[in-house]
Order: sequence, then C-alpha cells, then structure tokens
Amino acid sequence: MIYFLIFITTIYFALIALLIIGYNKVETTYIKNTIPKNTFSIVIPFRNEVHNLPNLLHSLAIINYPKNLFEIILVNDYSTDNFKSIITNFKTKHTSINLKLINNHIKSNSPKKDAITTAIEHSNYEWIVTTDADCIVPINWLLAFNQCILNKQPHFISAPVKFMGQGFFLFHFQNLNFISLMGSTIGGFGINKPFMCNGANLCYNKATFNKVKGFEGNTEIPSGDDVFLLEKIHKLFPQKTIFLKSRDSIVQTNAENNLKSFFNQQIRWASKTTAYKSNFTKFIGIIIFLLNLTLVSLSIITIIKPIFWKYLFITFFLKLSIDFILIYKTSVFLKTQRTLKYYPIISLLHPFFVVLTGGFSLFRNYEWKGRYFKS
Repeated sequence: MIYFLIFITTIYFALIALLIIGYNKVETTYIKNTIPKNTFSIVIPFRNEVHNLPNLLHSLAIINYPKNLFEIILVNDYSTDNFKSIITNFKTKHTSINLKLINNHIKSNSPKKDAITTAIEHSNYEWIVTTDADCIVPINWLLAFNQCILNKQPHFISAPVKFMGQGFFLFHFQNLNFISLMGSTIGGFGINKPFMCNGANLCYNKATFNKVKGFEGNTEIPSGDDVFLLEKIHKLFPQKTIFLKSRDSIVQTNAENNLKSFFNQQIRWASKTTAYKSNFTKFIGIIIFLLNLTLVSLSIITIIKPIFWKYLFITFFLKLSIDFILIYKTSVFLKTQRTLKYYPIISLLHPFFVVLTGGFSLFRNYEWKGRYFKS
C-alpha cells in the first residue's frame, strides 16, 4: 500500500509539473493592428435556449469585425420553446449581419455532432468557429482568431472559456474544477500533447475538417465534438493544433445551477474517456483517477487505523501544493482569483467527487438537453 502510494503520488506530481511547464510555454498574446482578412462561419447548435439566446446574440451583434467577413449559423436541435421570435427580432434589428437559421438532421447517436456537421455543410466561409448558446463572446473574438491564423497558420485553434458571475459554494466548486481543467488544457498544448479542449470556443479550418472526415468514427459517443476532432486533426497536423492564450478570446459561459445538472455534466464528460484514441490522454485520466481513489481509500483507512494519518496528510499536501500552482496561474489569466479562497476546502472534497463521478460514468446513464444517453 505504502509503495503504491509513493509511486502514484510521484507520477501525479511529475505529471502536473509537466503541465505547468507546458502552461508556461504557451505565450500570452495580445491584439495588435492586424488587418481582418480571414472569413468565419460561427456555428451555434441550440436546444431550448430561449433564456440564453438574447445575451449570446447581443454579444455577436457587437463583435469588432467586418460584417461581410463572417456569418452566424444557428442550428435548431428540435427546440420546443419560443426561440423564433427572438431570432426574428434580432434579424430585424441587425440587417447587416448575415444570420442563418437551419434545422438539425439527426443521423447518429450524437445530435450535437450532427448539428455542427449540418451547419458546416451550409457554411460559406473558410474557418469554422463554434460556441454554445449559453455563452457570451468577447468583442475582439474574431480579431484574435484572425491574428492567430495570420501569424501561425494553424489548422485547429482551441481558446479559453470561463464561468461568468458569482454564486454560492456550488458555483465555486464548479469554477475551481473548471479552472483546473482549463489550466491542464493549456499545459497539454504547451508540451504538444493536447488532450482537452472546449467546444464553446474552437476555430478550425473547414477544409481540414473535411479532410479528416469530420466526426466520422466517433458518432456513437453523444458528446466529444471537441476532443475527438482535436485528436484527429492533431494526429494529421501535430504542429498546427494550437491554443490561443489571449484574454481577447475568452468566451464566458454559465455554470450549472444545481447539483443534479452538474453531476450529469461531469458524468457526460467522464463517459467519453474510454473512447479516446490518445494513449497519453488515457494515461492522464487513469493517473488522476487512481490518485483520487487512493486518497479516498486512505481517508477511510485512517478513520479505522489512525496510524496512517501521516501518509494521508503528506499525500494531500503534495497534491494540493502542485495543483495550486497550475490553478493559480490559470485563475490569474482568466481573472477568476476570487474563487481561490475556497481552494482549501474544495480540494479536500474534490477527490471524493472525482471518484464518485468516475465510477458512475461507467454504469449510470445521464441526461443532456432533455435527452437520456447511455454511458
């Protein structure tokens, strides 16, 4: 037990240290006086988002980019709310913006992948940008992508996402969890082994999407429109998949508003882990789960045999220390430092949450957008 504890703690510590090095390697970029040249098709699948669409559409209306160089494609994924009036009003007020409303055609077990594919088939421009209906995009969003494309000629760009607003303990729990994921995402790109990205803020070349045959081979998995595509493009173009570490590109989204929704979200994210093609991604998932499982087990053992408290304390301390470095760096970049005051208590609870969601993802079905899926 002790030897395994030393082994798994050492591997975990080294892994997070490697991600911190990778994080530091990704240069923070700033908007310069770059001429807008690239054309973008902004793809937004939505399902029953009548409360979120107005905020998203307002943020899109004030984007600082020539209106003739981008289009917005909204994909209705069988919504049953009164979304049409919102979109009609928007088009009436903003006649200079090219906005299309199309309907999704479900062909697989992944409605969102079908929606994105359908939108790309209707798109007119060279670059596909994806976000979600519950998001708000920054004013210089497309300028940041345009500058990145001109300077680095990528095929795939992952960009940052953060939660907006403040809330009670559940919000801060989600926020710290999300900050750690974002930091790990940036770190993975920094060592040229990207293993995560977020579909709420992606930009990729349409020709490249078609070259890798889109989501073909992953349509049986309901989620993963982001990571599976990243894996396919990175395999073909390992030097052309990059992270845009720019505050001008940070998309804001909502945290889940109740524990059930948050739990379902985490199960959905965890359920696709076994389908990843990258051995490095699987390795990271296994190490993180094993260390958290070890901490939970050791906590229970320590209650029965207090003699183990020293090992529990040292392991927790090492994990909290190395995690904090990455989380702190990421929170400064995202300007979410207020949540850090909850770090000690949340870090003690987090291993139990990881083990619970990881275990449930293997056996429990989950709900997503009013639909039920098998893990």
